[in-house]
Amino acid sequence: MNDRERFIACVLGEAVDRPPYWLFWGPWGTTRQRWQSEKPADIPDHRSVFGPDQPPIAVPVNCGPCPQVERKVLREDEDFIVHTDSWGIVRRDYKHGESMPDFLEFPVKTRHDWEAYREKHLDPDHPDRLAGNWREQCAEWTRLGFPIQLGYFPDVGIFGSVRWLLGDEDGLIAFYTMPDLIHEIMDHMTSLYLTVFEAVVQHVQVDVIHIWEDMCGRQGPLISPRHWEEFMGANYRRIKAFADKHNIPVISVDTDGNPDLIAPVMMQSGVNFLWPMEVAAGCDVNVWRREYPGLSLMGGIDKRVLAFGPEAIDCELERIRPAIEMGRYIPDLDHLIPNDVSWQNYAYYAERLKELVGK
Repeated sequence: MNDRERFIACVLGEAVDRPPYWLFWGPWGTTRQRWQSEKPADIPDHRSVFGPDQPPIAVPVNCGPCPQVERKVLREDEDFIVHTDSWGIVRRDYKHGESMPDFLEFPVKTRHDWEAYREKHLDPDHPDRLAGNWREQCAEWTRLGFPIQLGYFPDVGIFGSVRWLLGDEDGLIAFYTMPDLIHEIMDHMTSLYLTVFEAVVQHVQVDVIHIWEDMCGRQGPLISPRHWEEFMGANYRRIKAFADKHNIPVISVDTDGNPDLIAPVMMQSGVNFLWPMEVAAGCDVNVWRREYPGLSLMGGIDKRVLAFGPEAIDCELERIRPAIEMGRYIPDLDHLIPNDVSWQNYAYYAERLKELVGK
């Protein structure tokens, strides 16, 4: 099987020669810096030396702000830089290590802000959305047997677009104070995505539509299953109908945390591939494979274990063996690799995982 065939068959629960071997999650920036002095100089990255399969490659079309908001540095000192990003979010980044940015201000606070932003940056038919040589790139990926994806972080998300425009706290409050605005944003963004997707599928056979949400913490989802269905369900079903029309077999969602409470409504609206299944948030892929047999998973290997060396790594890989044997599971880390992980430990993990999947 080639990488595309193996991925699709695994997600759909069909017979496969072995599970996909992706090594999907890379290192933090500070981890990469550490590895520069630990790994052989002729190894360029964390994947190439181990011969992994190719995960889905996103078609490089623009589904976010178009034109993007111009990046501007607002102030800077020895430790921090405050700037606007491509969505117009004002964020403060720490300059000396790995940390989440401080999100200081979001571009939408009122309906007037939304209407102005939509007019300036969210025209579904803006010609620059389809600029570039993506047609030729996709033809080459198809020739090589790589899976092809529509959607990517952070520019394709239903809840994700709300939190990127309004922010987490104000966005969640708006579900109660401005529900019509939340509906309008989600409906418009879905229409934008489908407009761009429609143009792509005229030229490319797509295998997966990917939706970035990041709408859960370790305590569970940020909105209730009822709110998920009320605000998001119809748009997910629009995406599912588009996928069915164009023979796209996989609808993928990336959300950190524990999405157990909203998994049933997601599945009812077409989602069949969910990741990264964070162990620290209580996700056990063995349990999920038993409780949701129709849902495929990726991730679920505790990244923190890699810091403790070969014995701990072997125990963690043995822990997820039942999920591999049940199928519809792509074993991988549950997020980016922290900087307490040595290159030696990562290389040991990569080789042991390779043995486990039988590559």
